[in-house]
Amino acid sequence: MAHHTVRSGYQNLVKRLNRFPQGAPPSELLYRILEMLFSEKEAENVSLLPIKPFTAKTAAKRWKTSLKEARTMLDTLAGRGILLDIEEKGESVYILPPPMAGFFEFSMMRIRTDVNQKVLAELFYQYLNVEEDFIKALFRGGETQLGRVFVNEQALSAELSLHVLDYERATEVIRTATHIGVGICYCRHKMEHLGQACDAPQDICMTFNNTAASLTKHGIAREVSANACLDFLDRAHDHNLVQFGENVRERVNFICNCCKCCCEAMIAAQKFGFLNPVHTTNYLPHIAADACTSCGKCAGVCPVDAIELVAESSEEKGKKKTARLNEEICLGCGLCVRSCPTEAIKLIAREERIITPVNSTHKAVLMAIERGSLPDLIFDNRAHWNHRAMAAILGVILKLPPVKQSLASKQLRSRYLEYILL
Repeated sequence: MAHHTVRSGYQNLVKRLNRFPQGAPPSELLYRILEMLFSEKEAENVSLLPIKPFTAKTAAKRWKTSLKEARTMLDTLAGRGILLDIEEKGESVYILPPPMAGFFEFSMMRIRTDVNQKVLAELFYQYLNVEEDFIKALFRGGETQLGRVFVNEQALSAELSLHVLDYERATEVIRTATHIGVGICYCRHKMEHLGQACDAPQDICMTFNNTAASLTKHGIAREVSANACLDFLDRAHDHNLVQFGENVRERVNFICNCCKCCCEAMIAAQKFGFLNPVHTTNYLPHIAADACTSCGKCAGVCPVDAIELVAESSEEKGKKKTARLNEEICLGCGLCVRSCPTEAIKLIAREERIITPVNSTHKAVLMAIERGSLPDLIFDNRAHWNHRAMAAILGVILKLPPVKQSLASKQLRSRYLEYILL
């Protein structure tokens, strides 16, 4: 029992993590993970940090310490990938990323000796893949998901390629990024420690823009050029990996190159595909039955088992099997198109386009409304309102459909009255 009585700092940290739309359900496994990544003092201090980006001055005030001491601790945490530090107008601005996609991944994106990564990998596996509460909360908490699938551009026909928007292309994310970092794939690194990793490349996890700037600064990822990153993308295509990235149109911060056996997003899509834990592309494969030779290569390469070989019932075709698509769980990635030796599969546009949030603020507001945590995002735990952040959040709300606006209004009225009464 004594082990539980000294956890006040970690308990406060768990409460802080769960004020953000992408939280972490408390459990014994979560506490053991946090105890490996944070000292109790660090956990207590991080629990006091705001959701929105903040400066060392803000941290010093909340921690009741000197500015120098606050900067030292913030830089130490950023050096371990717990915080991200961003340069804005010559000043360091910090932000606590969510556990995923965030400091869980960052803890395994490189080989390190300051923590036992084998033990950490085992804890992550139990918490994410066995216990499942975290994954269910992460991927089943609302309509808006943290990530989306990028279409395999090599699978697009010349005609369809003309209509693909820039934000749907992984190549465009790479070419337009201000910073690019590449590190070890958290998922396959974790599985390697468990003796279950596949032979797909590990050194292929891509980060961009502000996230990449912070991670490369501290050696968590290494900086690469756009051309080098495009080579990594080609390597991913050669290994039939799926590109799963941040669910925004502007300034995407990460693209993972996922396999079906190790990667959390693909495993969740296989387990909970009917609930759409991953946003699909705007495309679907169309299978020409007459050209299908029943080789099964498309079914074998599909990362979510959306294709199966089904026996035809007509007398003319006898017992021949044909590839059949389950559109409800298909990601629209295009891997099956490239794998078909007879070109019997091609991508077509979905009848209804998938809506992608404009930027991280838009995504966070949508997720917060759907998960009932919008007041936390706006009132931000004892903090004075940051007018620029408020303007951005409220600007998003005003542009939402009426149903989402109504939900936002109810949540804000409730919390506003709570603040007045208390």
